[in-house]
Parts: sequence; structure tokens; C-alpha cells
Amino acid sequence: MSEQVIKPDLNFVKEIIASGGESLKKCYQCSTCTVVCNVTPDDKPFPRKEMLYAQWGLKDKLISNPDVWLCHQCSDCTAHCPRGAKPGEVLGAIRKMTIKEYAPVGFLACMVGDFKYLLLLLALPLIIFLGIIGYRGNLYGFPEGEIVYAKLIPVPAIDTVFILAASFAALCFVLGIRKYWNAMSAGATPKGNIVDSIKETIIEILAHKRFQKCNVTKARSTSHLLVFYSFAGLAVTTTWAIVYLYGFHWESPYPQYDPMKILGNVSAVALLFGITLVTKNRLDNAEKAGGGSYFDWLFIAVIYSIVLTGILSELLRLADIAPAAYPVYIVHLTSVFFLFAYAPFSKMAHMVYRTTAMVFARNAEREK
Repeated sequence: MSEQVIKPDLNFVKEIIASGGESLKKCYQCSTCTVVCNVTPDDKPFPRKEMLYAQWGLKDKLISNPDVWLCHQCSDCTAHCPRGAKPGEVLGAIRKMTIKEYAPVGFLACMVGDFKYLLLLLALPLIIFLGIIGYRGNLYGFPEGEIVYAKLIPVPAIDTVFILAASFAALCFVLGIRKYWNAMSAGATPKGNIVDSIKETIIEILAHKRFQKCNVTKARSTSHLLVFYSFAGLAVTTTWAIVYLYGFHWESPYPQYDPMKILGNVSAVALLFGITLVTKNRLDNAEKAGGGSYFDWLFIAVIYSIVLTGILSELLRLADIAPAAYPVYIVHLTSVFFLFAYAPFSKMAHMVYRTTAMVFARNAEREK
């Protein structure tokens, strides 16, 4: 029998504990978590082995492990754990550290996950937008006449800022996912048809099938579906508006009865309702499933900021209250920038890394 040398990384263990996995040491390997999990594959079940790896500080076995992302944090394991080890929270902390490991701009991942850097992260987009406003001479007074946000900041300037932010985020995702895929491939060779794996994964995500297997937090399926499709609706609205502006040269504001406007408003209300359900589910299940970390709540707060300032910007414009409308609009732009520019380092990165892990698991025939 061959010997295997185990080299624990104690600093990694401490980082897991500091990142929200403070209950890690309570685990005594009873395997209750694996037994009650309805999401885990039959041939390589989790999260028992991940808890063992984490206790031993086996970093390489965790950050290259697709199972860390196949976990949807249903919290059935946490609710039934006889020791209160909260495996769901521990795996959540490991996912956060995995993002940091593969992010090409590591210091940004550290900053996004740490409350003391929040104001600094918000300052960047705020300075950019205030700089544009100052350049146009509107820094010390609002544009006169009817409220038209394009008078404050021209749409092409906003588009340029967001295109650059989105390009940066996309590049970071591509580099991070490539590193993650290579790390996973070192432990299991892909075998299947990658196109079929991607197609099957997308179909599963669109229906949120795995969330429906949860017991303790079963309502998360509805709330996540609402948030997911609300974002899709807002993405379609944004694309539609781009076609209006650059294709037909129709400038905003658009009438309330315009189909594009209706879709945007319905999507915004649905997003508000969805993120409120997410918040309610978290609070209702905090005792069983854990309260979540700063990393989790930051994402929820940013979504709230985007949707509330977006709705308020429209209502204040219709009410013709310029002293409130323009500042709220600036906060809205800052929030949207925060969400997308820092996406590769925030909770939003889950949708990319989890999707990649799901595709890999299918492609390596680890699960059917």
C-alpha cells in the first residue's frame, strides 16, 4: 500500500474560519450531512469529504474541487448536523476563497470580501461619474428645464464607462475560469461532448432544478428564479434601449406605454420582489441554515440599491423633483457599476464558477 504525505496548510484553515466557516472544527465526521443532501452525486458525495479536507487544510483538494460549487447551499446539511458544524456555511466560505484564488486581480477579491474597503470600492465609480458631470459644468447645479438624465451625463459617456467595466469583468472571468477548469482537469479528465454538457447545464439552470431538491430552504427556488429572470428582463430592456438610441436615434426618456419601458418596469418590480424573498428566506432560516456572511449580504444590498434607486429615479423624474432625482440617478449608476465591474470578485461570480463546475461534472461523467 502506497503512502501519501499530507501537508496541512494551517493558514488556509484559519482563513476558512475567518471567512465565515467558524464552525468548521465542530465537525466529527459522522456523515449526516452527506446522507441528507439531495443534491450530491451518488458516486462522489459531499460535503463530508470537503469538511475533512478543510479541517486538515488541504487547500489543493478544495480549490480545484467541482463539488464545492455543485453544492447549492440548500442548508439541509447544516440543519441536520448534530454538532452545529454548518457544512453549508463552511462550503460557502471555501467558494469565496476559490474566487479569490482564481481571480486574476487578487487584491480586488480581497477588497470586495472585506467591509473596510467598501467605501473605497464605491468611491471609484462615484469619482468617474462626478468627473464627467464636472467636465460638463453641472457639478454645482442641476440642468434646467425638464428632467432628462442625459443632460447630466450623456448616454454615450455612460455606455463607454459600462462597456469598459463589463470588458474588464469579462476578461477576469475568462482568465479565472480557464485556471479553474485546468485545475479541475488535473483531477478528472473530461470525457463527454462539451457542447452537450453545456446545453444540458443551461437547461437545468433555466429551470433551477437543483434548488427544487432542497428541503430546509425549498422556497429559494422561487426567489432565485424571480431574481434570475428579472435580470434577464432588464438585460433585454437595456439591449432594446441601445437599439432605440443607436439604431433608430430615439433618445430617452421614452413614454410609459412603450413596450420596452413596460418590460423594464415589470422586471424591476419583479427583481425587488425576488430579492425581498431571498432576504426573507435567509432571515427565516437563519437559525437552521446560518445567517450568511458579509460577502452574501453585500450582494443583496447592491441589488436592493440598484432596483430601489432605479425605480426612484423614474418616479422622481415623473414627479419633476430635480434636487432629488439627479442625486438618486448618480447613486443608481454607481450601484450598477459596482455590481458589474466587481462581479468576478463578488457573490455574482457564483453564477459563472458554479455553471463551470456543473458543465465539468457532466463532461467528466461524474454525474449524469
